[in-house]
Amino acid sequence: MKDLDISAVLERNANDFFPVVPFSAGDNLAALNLSKTNPQFSSSIYNDMTVFSDWIDLQRTSENARYLVGGYRENRDMYRRSELFDQNLSDNHLSKDEPRSFHLGTDIWAPAGTPVSAVIGGMIHSFAFNDHFGDYGATIILQHQLETVNFYTLYGHLSLADLQGIRVGQFITRGETFAHFGPPEENGHWPPHLHFQVILDIGNWQGDYPGVCKPGEADKFLRNGANPDLLLKLNRYLAASKESTS
Repeated sequence: MKDLDISAVLERNANDFFPVVPFSAGDNLAALNLSKTNPQFSSSIYNDMTVFSDWIDLQRTSENARYLVGGYRENRDMYRRSELFDQNLSDNHLSKDEPRSFHLGTDIWAPAGTPVSAVIGGMIHSFAFNDHFGDYGATIILQHQLETVNFYTLYGHLSLADLQGIRVGQFITRGETFAHFGPPEENGHWPPHLHFQVILDIGNWQGDYPGVCKPGEADKFLRNGANPDLLLKLNRYLAASKESTS
């Protein structure tokens, strides 16, 4: 299934998707740029967990935003904080010729405990506690079928409690609150946020799938997914928030 096919399917069903986090028309969203192009975001921030968390809170407060949103297709230096991203995705050897820095999902930043709802109904494909520094932490992957197209959504950096009492094959209904933003000690040691990603062919991955790849691998991974905003539909609110403050 080509990326254009899944994109067209998602666009045709855009009115049927449920907000992944609580959100109303009166809430303000702000874009967050964590790429190499943001001179205000440096290693002195992202290498210190306390400083990083305080910086995220400051961005949200200064923008008077309920959520900070962004990250899809960003090239980010911050993954240098963890050796996890030196790993070559094509094998198990470590390779530092081109570090993994290209982000494949959308991040939504808000306080720990923020509830997460299923954008579309589906079954739990797999889940895991990816407890490495810089990893997803608690992670749930849902499997969906829409217009006969099979695809997956990955929810990363969740609360560890969300993995208790669930099972593979369990159906999660559209709009059901099934997870929450996790604190740093449960979410891979990041400021609280949700990583949301669309995947077409998940292969043999269980409870995990790359959310960051090498820039040279980006085309391959992008073809195996879709723009998360086709499901999240948050960019339109970002544009509206920007217009209201200009």
